Amino acid sequence: MDLNLTPIEQQFRDELRAWLTTNVPPEWTGGGLGAERRDDYINYLRDWQRKLYEGGWAGISWPKEYGGRGASLMEQAIFQEELARANAPQLIGTIGLSLVGPTIIVMGTEAQKSRYLAPILSGEEIWCQGFSEPNSGSDLASLGTKAIRDGDDFIVNGQKIWTSFAQLADLCLLLVRTDSQAPKHKGITCLLVNMRREGISVRPLRQMSGDSGFNEVFFSNVRVPVSKVLGEVNQGWTTAITALMNERANLGTGIQVVFKRNLAALIARSHTIERNGRRASEDPVVRQKLAQAYLELEIFRLNTNRALTSLSKTGVPGPEGSIQKLYWSEWNQRLQQTAQEILGPYGQLSAFDNGMWQYGYLRTRGNTIEAGTSEIQRNIIAERVLGLPKTY
Repeated sequence: MDLNLTPIEQQFRDELRAWLTTNVPPEWTGGGLGAERRDDYINYLRDWQRKLYEGGWAGISWPKEYGGRGASLMEQAIFQEELARANAPQLIGTIGLSLVGPTIIVMGTEAQKSRYLAPILSGEEIWCQGFSEPNSGSDLASLGTKAIRDGDDFIVNGQKIWTSFAQLADLCLLLVRTDSQAPKHKGITCLLVNMRREGISVRPLRQMSGDSGFNEVFFSNVRVPVSKVLGEVNQGWTTAITALMNERANLGTGIQVVFKRNLAALIARSHTIERNGRRASEDPVVRQKLAQAYLELEIFRLNTNRALTSLSKTGVPGPEGSIQKLYWSEWNQRLQQTAQEILGPYGQLSAFDNGMWQYGYLRTRGNTIEAGTSEIQRNIIAERVLGLPKTY
């Protein structure tokens, strides 16, 4: 594992860093609680993604013929790190850029590529991912949303849940069951669905953090043209796995920078908060927990580099993504728990440090559920890494 940048990678990083220095909005401090319900915030993020697109920095991993840069894995890692380091606004089209677009490139028709890829890059069209259902979350293959063929259309009925960005999405990568008689991993089809079609309703789910980024989505006799099938009819499980592997291929190169910044902020706060007549930083138990968090974050960084090396050799996302997702989600929960122990009642106040500790603690509860639960990740690691028998 060579951690030194090549001259080409160094040039890439310097070019990106200079562009971000010039273009990251100086007024950007984050959207704040409930920002996803504000039109001005959404438009702000759309404008930011368009600026990235116009600067040639959207979808950098995509092949050049589809508007990307054909960036190497190391360049993709550098890109994520530099975005985090510059504290740039989030990419509102992240599902389209990292999940839907790459799947269309691999499995879509030429007509689908021509129709969908450019608006994904520019942020003109926002995507959501209609996979999970109330009775089929981790067991995705047991989904029950049905699509019945009627001439040149499918008629879709059912419900999805935990659908990120559905409240503002233009399109949805939707999994439906098209053959109820087939085994559960068969008879599934993937559709590209216009969220403005008649019969689709979206209900935001308010979380304890105050966010409403997740949604319920209901489909009632929604007509979707057969031409909107991505991949093959009744072979949608293959499409779904391709999408999920792209989702988990982000091995944490950017998030480790954010975590390092949060840990540094907590260490700084430990020097100002008093506990039992002395600063928290002087408490040996607090010092031990902060040291443990630092060591575990360094392990995460090194494992990220190791996973990146493996991915660069095979070119295919593998179980390393599950290892990293499991690790960072549980580490982040431990860090936020430590923060609450150090800060005491201050950590529960929205007026303290702009509410970052209050929000962070509440939001991390979902880390071990989203993008595959910790239980599912452990099963993947056990079966595909350790070669243990399947559980039934």
